[in-house]
Amino acid sequence: MFKISELEAFDAYMRLGGVKMAAEDLDVSQPMISRLLSALEEKTGFDLFLRKRNRLAPTPEAFRFHQSVVRQLAGWRSLEQEALAIANGQVGHLVIAAQPIFCDTFLLDALENFRETHPQATVQIVDVGIAELLRMINEQRCDLAFGITLNAEAFGGDARVLAHCTARCILPAGHPLGDVEEIPLPRLRKEWFIDLAEGSPLRQRVDHMMETINVDRTIAAELRTLHGVVRLVERGVGVAIVDPVATQLLTPEKTTSHRLLPAITWDIAQFVPRDRPLSAMGLAFADAVSSEIDRLKRSGVVS
Repeated sequence: MFKISELEAFDAYMRLGGVKMAAEDLDVSQPMISRLLSALEEKTGFDLFLRKRNRLAPTPEAFRFHQSVVRQLAGWRSLEQEALAIANGQVGHLVIAAQPIFCDTFLLDALENFRETHPQATVQIVDVGIAELLRMINEQRCDLAFGITLNAEAFGGDARVLAHCTARCILPAGHPLGDVEEIPLPRLRKEWFIDLAEGSPLRQRVDHMMETINVDRTIAAELRTLHGVVRLVERGVGVAIVDPVATQLLTPEKTTSHRLLPAITWDIAQFVPRDRPLSAMGLAFADAVSSEIDRLKRSGVVS
């Protein structure tokens, strides 16, 4: 079997036309080049050189063989570059599962920043509810997942808390409660609500708290995503209790955002399938997300 060092010595000799220049190119001694060429010639089974007066002259077979060697070395160097890129997390494919509000907000910024440093990588972001998110983790159908910890226990995965969230009440501009900084839940008794569909962890928590204070909510509309909820509030269809990250989607002149009493809280968590450690590329994407979470903390959106 040919050694890579033998092929490199032969390629350098054929490109540069002599043992001395080949040795300088590869930063080895001339005797080493001669030994590598002799070893390669013996393995090929045909003459690579004609020897005249202590000088080597390539045979026609050598020129033909050199064409194959060039292709082989190019493939080898490409393989080395690919291995290095994988080791550095520069290439590969990631599948990220996340709840829709995160797909509409900080994950977009994280992906943009990640792609600047990993232009050869590909990323698939799948927006899912918490139940499907946990199934994807359990079945190892994603590399990373980002969700909230309301009424949800990660199974088949490891969770890391990224931030603490406190729900916000958003009102359409001009609402009578628009000048109130903190809104007690009972004051929302007669409001029309824009809400997430039943089964959403946030919806379940709000329903439970309203039942605790004997408030029957009137639901004007239900939607799958907070993006749609925000847009309907902006149009004056109703009020909503939302994830604080959703305030990033608000149009200031169309809505106001308020604290609730009592507070409704939860955590944003990063989930990784158990027994499937993150690749270098996965770690890099997680770092990009952490940077965006830190930005949200500095702006007071989460804590």
